This record gives sequence, structure tokens and C-alpha cells, in this order.
Amino acid sequence: MGKRSDAKQKMVQAARQLIRERGYGATAFSDVLTLSGAPRGSVYFHFPGGKAQLGMEAAEAHAHEQVEIIDRAAGEASSAAQLIERYLDLGREGMVASDYSRGCAVAPLVTEGGAQESAELSETSRRAFSEMTDRLVFHFVAFGVDRAAARVLADAVLAGVEGAMITSRALRSPAPYDSMRAVLVSQAAIVSPKTARRTSH
Repeated sequence: MGKRSDAKQKMVQAARQLIRERGYGATAFSDVLTLSGAPRGSVYFHFPGGKAQLGMEAAEAHAHEQVEIIDRAAGEASSAAQLIERYLDLGREGMVASDYSRGCAVAPLVTEGGAQESAELSETSRRAFSEMTDRLVFHFVAFGVDRAAARVLADAVLAGVEGAMITSRALRSPAPYDSMRAVLVSQAAIVSPKTARRTSH
């Protein structure tokens, strides 16, 4: 079972990478097999639901990693503004390191019509974005931001990061990340308490 689980995990990570680089529609099982090194016979063993299942699991893996990144950034921050700085900086660094080839593994499921064709893909996309937003809200509230303001700020951060990915790739410049960082940090400072202090979880 260990080898089977490892093969499936490698396929999910390969699919996530390919979807981030080329989109959902242009990601084929054959490419996933090539990148992951998994045997061809493992496709429908691990993914009886076909490509939709693979796409959903790739989106879930992406959301899980983003939540971990948010948690790590929060652990290094002492305020909502610093959390945003670190989260945007990590996204910026990743984009530059990928030579402007990396996108989101969830967004293509929505923008390419997959979510409209499958109720499961739609729910997976909604849940993935909600998990990231909710985690940001959790940390913003822990830093003393009012819950309503924290929700608005978290929505803006996620929307800003998604937009920065696209425009940064198009411009082949990290400038969109820098602009979003400045605006969001400024807004975080407005809604944060005068003395940023992390409350107990």
C-alpha cells in the first residue's frame, strides 16, 4: 500500500504542477504519468473518477499547501500587516523562481469551465478558496482585527494574490505583487489595533 499511496501522491503533485503551469484543460494524464514516473496502469486504479477526480485532488493539495504557508507566515509575524507582507513575499519569490510560469491550481477549474460542468469540481473549488480565506481570517482575528474587518481583508488578500499571479506572469515582472503588498499592508494597518498583539489560539 505504501508504494501505491506514493505513486498516487506523486501523480497528484505532478497534476498540480502542470495545472499551475498550463491549466486544467491542457493537462493530460499522459503528461502527469511522464512527470510523476507512475505506471500507466495506475491511472484508473488511483483515479476511477478520471480527470475530474485528479483535478479535484490537485486543487485540494494546493489549498492544503497554501494553508500551511499561511500558518508559517503567521508564525513569523507579529501583526496582520506582517502576515500579509510575508505571504505576498513568498508568492512573489515563488513566481520569480518559476520564471513566471507558475499559477494557481484551483483557478483553472473555475475559469476553464470545469466547475460549471461538474458539481464536484465546483464544490472543490469553492471549498479550496474558502479554506485559504478562513485561515487568513483566523490569523487576522488572532492579531486583534475585528472579525468582520478580518473577513474583508482576507477576501482582498486572496483576490489580490490571484490577480497578481496572472498579471505578474503576463508582464514577467514581480511589480503586481509589490503593488498588492503595499495596498493590503496599508489596509491591514488601518483595521489593526494600535498595538499589534497576538491573542491566544
